Amino acid sequence: MTTDQALDDKDAALRDDTRLLGRLLGDVLKEAIGDAGYATVEAIRAKAVLLRRAAHDGGSPHAAQELTALLAPLDSAAVVHVVRAFSYFSMLANVAEDRHQSRRRRYHRARGSPPLPGSLRHALAALADAGVTRAAVADWLAQAVVAAVFTAHPTEVQRKSTLDLQCEVARLLAQRDGADLLDEERAAIDADLYRQIHTLWRTASLRLTKLMVIDEIRNGVEIYRHTLLATVPDVYRELENELTRLYGARADSRVPVFLSMGSWIGGDRDGNPYVNAESLHAAITRQSALVFEHYLRQTHLLGAALPLSSRYTGVSSELAALAEQATDRSPYRADEPYRQALIGIYARLAASAQTLADHRAEPRPGVDLPPYKNADEFVKDLSIVAQSLRANGSAGLAQGRLAQLTRAAEVFGFHLAGIDLRQNSEVHEAVLDELLRVAGVHDAYARLTEDERVALLVRELAHERPLVSAHVAYSELATGEIQILRAAADIHQRFGAQAIPQYVISKGESPSDLLEVAVLLKEAGLARGSGAAPHLAVSIVPLFESITDLQRAAHVMARCYAIPAYRRLVAAQGDFQEIMLGYSDSNKDGGYVTSNWSLYRASEDLVALHQRERIRMRLFHGRGGSIGRGGGPSFEAILAQPPGAVDAGLRLTEQGEVIAAKYTDAELAQRNLEALVAAAMLGALRPAAQALAPAAAQRYGEVMEALSAAAHAHYRALVYGTPGFADYFKAATPLAEIAQLNIGSRPASRKPSNRIEDLRAIPWVFGWSQSRVMLPGWYGFGTAVEQWLAREGESAGLAELREMHTEWPFFRTMLSNMDMVLAKTELSIAARYAELVPDPALRARVFGAIEAEWQRSVKALFAITGAAGFLAGNAPLARSIRNRFPYLDPLNHLQIELLKRHRAGQTDPQVQSALHITLNGIAAGLRNSG
Repeated sequence: MTTDQALDDKDAALRDDTRLLGRLLGDVLKEAIGDAGYATVEAIRAKAVLLRRAAHDGGSPHAAQELTALLAPLDSAAVVHVVRAFSYFSMLANVAEDRHQSRRRRYHRARGSPPLPGSLRHALAALADAGVTRAAVADWLAQAVVAAVFTAHPTEVQRKSTLDLQCEVARLLAQRDGADLLDEERAAIDADLYRQIHTLWRTASLRLTKLMVIDEIRNGVEIYRHTLLATVPDVYRELENELTRLYGARADSRVPVFLSMGSWIGGDRDGNPYVNAESLHAAITRQSALVFEHYLRQTHLLGAALPLSSRYTGVSSELAALAEQATDRSPYRADEPYRQALIGIYARLAASAQTLADHRAEPRPGVDLPPYKNADEFVKDLSIVAQSLRANGSAGLAQGRLAQLTRAAEVFGFHLAGIDLRQNSEVHEAVLDELLRVAGVHDAYARLTEDERVALLVRELAHERPLVSAHVAYSELATGEIQILRAAADIHQRFGAQAIPQYVISKGESPSDLLEVAVLLKEAGLARGSGAAPHLAVSIVPLFESITDLQRAAHVMARCYAIPAYRRLVAAQGDFQEIMLGYSDSNKDGGYVTSNWSLYRASEDLVALHQRERIRMRLFHGRGGSIGRGGGPSFEAILAQPPGAVDAGLRLTEQGEVIAAKYTDAELAQRNLEALVAAAMLGALRPAAQALAPAAAQRYGEVMEALSAAAHAHYRALVYGTPGFADYFKAATPLAEIAQLNIGSRPASRKPSNRIEDLRAIPWVFGWSQSRVMLPGWYGFGTAVEQWLAREGESAGLAELREMHTEWPFFRTMLSNMDMVLAKTELSIAARYAELVPDPALRARVFGAIEAEWQRSVKALFAITGAAGFLAGNAPLARSIRNRFPYLDPLNHLQIELLKRHRAGQTDPQVQSALHITLNGIAAGLRNSG
C-alpha cells in the first residue's frame, strides 16, 4: 500500500505501524522468553478482550474466571515477563498513535485542508475574519505572557533511558514514511526498530532507588534537549509567517518575546523537605549548562555555515568591529569577517558557560575573551551578524539557524526557564514568628489577629532594619527558608530577575499571607517597601486551592489592594498581579462539578475586581494531568474561561506523564504550544465569541449553582461522610504501593495520617485512575442533574441543560472532559479492585454508590449531549482508546493479582517489581491519570 493510499484510508497507516511494532515486540519476546512465554501473553490478551466484551456486550460470563485461571498459576518471574510485555505493547501503541496524529496533520496541511482548531493558522484566520487588526494583535503580544510551567510530581514514571528509546522509535517511524524509500532502506529501518525495541526490553523501566530532587531536575531539563530548544523558536517563526501571510509584510513584523517556559523543579518546597537552597542552585546550574551547550553547538555550526569572503560580500561597521574584537589571527580566515565574528561570539559564550554553569565548551575556543554580562549582550551580537547580512544582499542567510538561535537566546536567556519558588503559608507564619521574636519585635506573632498581623508586617516593610542577624542560630526551618531566599537573590544577580520570577504561596488565605512573603523577600534584598520607590524583584503569587479559598479569592485580593503598602508593591510591578488557581485540592475538597464551577466563579470575580482596580491580572492555572486535577485539552479549557480572564495571557502547569506525552516529540510539542497561544489569543482578542448575553449568563449561573450544590453534597457524603471510606480507598486502589514506588521525591501525604484531607491530590487521583474508577472526574454529576430535573421538570430542565451545552463554552467543556473520563472508566475492572476490600459490607456500600452514580452520570451526559455513546464528537480519541485498551486492560488484571499476592505477604523483589511496572504501564496507557 502506498503512503497516499494509506492516508486516504485514514487509519490504515496507524494499523500498519501498530502491527509492525507489535510484530517486532513479539519477535523480541519470543527470543527473550520463548514461544511458550509469548503464547501466555497472547492468551491473556485474548481473555482480557473477551472480558471487556462480556462487560459491555453480554458476552461470555466465564471470562473473568478463565482469566484468573490463566494468571493464578504464573510464578513471580513469569508475571514480570507478562507485565513488562503488556507495558511495552501499550507504550509502543502510544508512539504509533502520536506518530499518526502528526502524519494526519501534515497530510491535511499539504492538501490545503482548512486549518485545524488549536493551530496558529486557524486562530489568526478567525481573528482576521472577525476584523481584529494587526495592530491589535501586536498590542496583545507586547503585553501578554503565555507560559507552560513544568512541575515534578510522583505520577511521572518515565525514566530518561526509556524516554530516549521511545523517541528513537518515533523518529524511525517518521523516517519510514518517506515516499521514495527503497525496499532495502525500509528493511534497514525495520531492523533498526527491532534493535530499539530489543534494547527497550533489556532496559529496566524502574529505578533501583527512590527518585531524588536532582534526578527530577535532570529529567525535566532533558525535554528541552529533545524538543523545546528548537520547538519554541519554531512556534515564533510559525506565528510570524502567519501574520505576514494574513496581514502582509511589515518592518516591525518580528514578534516580541511572550511565549516562554517555566519550572517548579528545584524550587517547589511545599511539602517537600528535600527542596532547599542547594537544589535551587543545582536546578539553575543544570538548566544553564544545557542552554549553553545548545548555544555553543549552534554558534559553532553557524560559523562553519558562514565562510563568506570580504572579497565578495560587504560587512557593516558593527560586524567589522565584532570581527576585530575576536582577535582571530588565522591567515586562513583573514578575509572571512563573519567567521571571525562568530569565533569571538563563541569564545565569549564559552567564558560565560564556564562562569555561570561551570560548563566547559567543546571544542575549546581558539581565543580568550571575557564572558557576556547577560544574554542580552549575546542577542545583540547575533543581531549585528543578521543585520550585516541583510544590509549586504544576504538576507536569506540571516534566516534559518541564525534566526532560530537568536530567538532561542531571547526566550531562554542564560537560565533556560524561570524557576518559581513555592512554599506553604503556614511555614511563612512559623518563620516570621521566630524571626520577630528573636529580633525583639513581637514575642507571639502567630497569636495575633489578622488586622494586628497586617499592621505589624506593614511596619516591617517600611523599616530599613533587617530582621535576620548573622550572629543568631535560628531553627532548621527558619535557616532553610532564609538560605533559599538568599540563593534566589544570588541567582538574580548572576542570571537576571527572569531566572526566578515568581513566589507562589500555597494556602494564600489572607492579606497577611502575602505580606509575610514580602517581608521575607525584603530580608534577601528582593523587595523594598520603604522610601519613595518601592521595589519587588519577585512577583508574589497567592494560590487559592480549596473551595472556600476560591470563593473568597476576590475578597482577599480586594483587602490586599486596600493596604497602601501592598498596593505600592503592585504599582512597582507596573500595576500587575498574578494569581494562581488550584485545580487539584479544590476537586478533592468538593468534587468535579463544584471544583469546576468554583474555579470559573473565582476567575469571573477576579476579572471584575482587577478591572475596577485598574490592575492587570494574569491567572496561573495549577492543572494536573487528569481531568480530576484540571487536565484535558488545553485549547478548549482556555476558551472556556470567562471573558477577560486571558487578557494578559496565562500560565499553566504541566505535570506527570503529561509532560512526556505532550513534549517529547517535536511535532506534538509544537502543536501543544501553538494550542496555548492560539487559545489565549482568541480568548483575549475575540471575547464576544465566548461571551454570553447578560440574561443568559445570569440564568446559566443560577443553574450551575444548583447543580454544584447538589453535586457537592453528594460527593462529600461519599468521600467525607461514609464511615470507613478511607479504608475502602486504601484497599481498592494501589495507594500504598504508589507511595513505595521510586517515582517522585515528594511524600504522598502532607501529614502522617489515614485521612483523605491529609492525602495529596496527586496520589488521590492516581489511585482512582489505576483502578479505572476515575471518580474525581465525574462523581456527583448524575445526582445533580437528576435533582435538577426533578425540581424543574424533566422536559423544561433538560431543554435548559441542552441549551447550556450548546451556548456556553464552560459547560460544554466541562461535559466534554467528563465524557473522556467516563469513557476511560471501566467498572467491570473497578469491581475486581473492589473485591480487594476485606469488609464485604463496606465494599458493597461504597462500590454500590459508585456504580449507581456512574450510571446516573452516563445517563445524564447522553441526555444533555444527545450522544448515543462516549466520545461521539471525538473520533481520534475514541479510536485511540479502542486501540490501546486491549493492551491496557490486562495490566489492570495483572495488577489485581499482584496486589493480592503482595498483601498476602509475597514481598519478594519480583512481585514488587511487577507491581510497580503495572503502575507505570497503566499510567502511560491512560495518558492523563495523574
